[in-house]
Amino acid sequence: MTDTDTKALLPAGLRDLLPPAAAFEASVVDRLVSHFAGFGFERVKPPLIEFEENLLAGTGAATAMQTFRVMDPMSQRMLGLRADITIQVARIATTRLKNAARPLRLSYAGQILRVRGSQLHPERQFSQCGIELIGVDSPAADAEVVVTVASALAALGITGLSVDLNLPTLVPAVCDALDLTAEQRAEARTALDQKDAAAVAALGGPASDILGALLKACGSADTALDALRALDLPPVAAAERDRLAQVLDRVRADLPDVGLTVDAVENRGFEYHTGVAFSLFAKGAPGELGRGGRYLAGQEAGSAQEPAVGVTLFVDKVLDVAPQPEARLRLFVPAGTPLADRIRLRDEGWTVVAGLEPVEDALAEARRLDCDHAMVGDAPRAVR
Repeated sequence: MTDTDTKALLPAGLRDLLPPAAAFEASVVDRLVSHFAGFGFERVKPPLIEFEENLLAGTGAATAMQTFRVMDPMSQRMLGLRADITIQVARIATTRLKNAARPLRLSYAGQILRVRGSQLHPERQFSQCGIELIGVDSPAADAEVVVTVASALAALGITGLSVDLNLPTLVPAVCDALDLTAEQRAEARTALDQKDAAAVAALGGPASDILGALLKACGSADTALDALRALDLPPVAAAERDRLAQVLDRVRADLPDVGLTVDAVENRGFEYHTGVAFSLFAKGAPGELGRGGRYLAGQEAGSAQEPAVGVTLFVDKVLDVAPQPEARLRLFVPAGTPLADRIRLRDEGWTVVAGLEPVEDALAEARRLDCDHAMVGDAPRAVR
């Protein structure tokens, strides 16, 4: 391995994004943020690094094991490199924008860094883009976030979209009503996460009956809802089910061509959510494009917390299924070509590559610089 090869090596989970991929990512993020802005979601830009206690307060505790930490030489306090931007947006909403009118609609885009990747998402640094709707707890707010992000993906040209809706608070509500012990709750949670019907049945008593029925309440939205409505759920759990039904009705009305599914017991990745949650998928995508749901924005319990609902898109996964833009033709123009002419050619649709020194053969130089055409005389001429 040469010294140059060694310098090109990067730590596991990190990578260089080269042309034209870097430009494609930037254009997709710009289009997503512009779509969000068109529906009232104003962009904020939190810092890449901030005080550790701010990043890990409240719902941020879920990212503690994924957060890189460094000592700030100025304040002598521990700083954290963000592992998720949602937490920062919630902090901004409940502090800097606490007096802004509610509902508060915010959007964001930026890079995050995590201590380790996952089996399905091995990257440790990647781009996030998303929206947060803060200050209102209603099915209309839940549905608006789902509709806004799904329509943004559709506007990119992504087809075969589907939304899987979940109720991570449903099982805890049932467990509360059944007065299960901590050990029983843990056993039930493990069995449900693994979709292990035999383990659920082994719980015995009313728990095995109702949790087993919930385990089966998955699939297409209509089928799952019918199964949920057939159950005699405790009042709190029944209210969660009814909330889900209202959200589904609103989303279906706005997105008739988007597939809707329900998994009543899915919890993994939604541990801090306080209501309806969801994941976004598309045909041909190896995993989810993003996920979101209802949560409490703010700091520790008892301080300034607000109801909120949001969604985060994993931009690298979006890029996997977003149609590539049509490449602009590259035009080589000789050294000394006036700026006004280069601007005119750019506005005509060319990517203009200007020579820095005079050359004898413009076509050969254009070919060397990977251009499709060269300006010969007053007209572009194909080089291949």
